[in-house]
Amino acid sequence: MLKSFFDQSYQTPLWFNEKELTKKVLSRKVSRRNLLKSAAGATGLMALPAFALAPHAQASLAKLKETDPWLTLDATLAHLLPKSATGPSAADINALPYLYQVMTVQPTLPQEKDFIVKGVGWLNGFANSEYSKTFVQLSVQEKELLLRTISRSRAGENWLNTLLNYIFEAMLSPPAYGGNPNGIGWQWLEHQGGFPLPEKGQRYFELPPRAKVKVQGTVKNTISVRNIAVKRSSKA
Repeated sequence: MLKSFFDQSYQTPLWFNEKELTKKVLSRKVSRRNLLKSAAGATGLMALPAFALAPHAQASLAKLKETDPWLTLDATLAHLLPKSATGPSAADINALPYLYQVMTVQPTLPQEKDFIVKGVGWLNGFANSEYSKTFVQLSVQEKELLLRTISRSRAGENWLNTLLNYIFEAMLSPPAYGGNPNGIGWQWLEHQGGFPLPEKGQRYFELPPRAKVKVQGTVKNTISVRNIAVKRSSKA
């Protein structure tokens, strides 16, 4: 069992590799905001309805934000995408409500959720060892130094990239998934989302499974078409 971000026995899990989160975002020279802005092309924007968590979910999240892991996760997301005059913040794009949906509603692997939660404990343990404080009690400079330090370990880098990935998703996904209220992320990126946009009840994990296509039949059809094409070309 891992006890910190600096455990030498840590190996990158399969679920992380499958998401292809391999970029060391925190060590890049390009700013986090410019990296986000490069994720979409420039097009028009259509007006979108705001998405809101159900009242009971709002109350639950508001209460949970007072304690860990949500207290520290909220502070970490806010530091990774802080308030700025040049673009929306983590709070503006509903990064925490989006992550809450990921952890409680969407079909997320238990190992991934466990990793996110354990990372909070490791982060606070490291903050306490370095500053005798929890992460939320640190100054902006102390938080930056702490996060840059853990990003040099494999577990720390993977944990931060996981949260950054969910910031991307909150920024770019349709509002029905909990982030990007009123398409604020798309407006900033001058991007138009695809249509039709899903609503609650039509999200990907709420749709019935699609019918399976018979691969064998598809292969046969492909072969027959190719044979016809070859015969025609040979006659010519």
